[in-house]
Amino acid sequence: MTTATDETSPQGQGFLPGLALDFVIFGFHDQELKILILEYENTDLFALPGGFVREKEDLESAARRVLAQRTGLTDIYLEQFHTFGSMQRYDPAPLAQIMQAKGHAVQPDHWLLRRFVTVGYYALVDFTRAVPQPDAMADRCAWYELNQLPSLMLDHESIVAKALETLRETLDRKLIGFNLLEESFTMHTLQRLYETVLGEKLNRSSFQRRMLSLGILQRLEKTYTGKAHKAPYLYRFIQPE
Repeated sequence: MTTATDETSPQGQGFLPGLALDFVIFGFHDQELKILILEYENTDLFALPGGFVREKEDLESAARRVLAQRTGLTDIYLEQFHTFGSMQRYDPAPLAQIMQAKGHAVQPDHWLLRRFVTVGYYALVDFTRAVPQPDAMADRCAWYELNQLPSLMLDHESIVAKALETLRETLDRKLIGFNLLEESFTMHTLQRLYETVLGEKLNRSSFQRRMLSLGILQRLEKTYTGKAHKAPYLYRFIQPE
């Protein structure tokens, strides 16, 4: 649970009480899967981007609003994957620490210090187009490699794990690569994306046969390397009609 732009008023006027949104925002760059993380100076705290739902706002509209604020993008893949409501996730101490570091008065009854149930979303963004922006409480919003994430506050590590589990289960069916790769790519880059998401090495020949058998790729011209016979083909995903 984090803040977006105007949620620091003591009673959270204009927002639904007890309900938060948390986002696992995936990007793919330099052959690595990355996640956007908020950083808080003078606290040693890190968190997933998140926000809240306004009283006169649909849940999906709230999710896309917050996501646009954090990435600068609107036309991206977004999916709700789980709701987190365990009593064990309630701990007002990190939020109080963040508020103090930002110079806000920490009142015991401040709405940000109450218990929240959070709706988890994962988003797939084009790394090259995203412009990460921190929220009102954070100092930075930065990409971290999946296998080099800092320790995250509250239950955010569990949220990341659940998002990754969902991503793995739907990798082919949702054409995940289309949202993470550039318009054209090599088979090697596509394989690296799958390996990063799945956390395991894949046989090159078997992977290529399997991907071509799915009927979701269109082969383009070869990339130029100076040695035509060694130049790899470029591919792109076939757009559904």
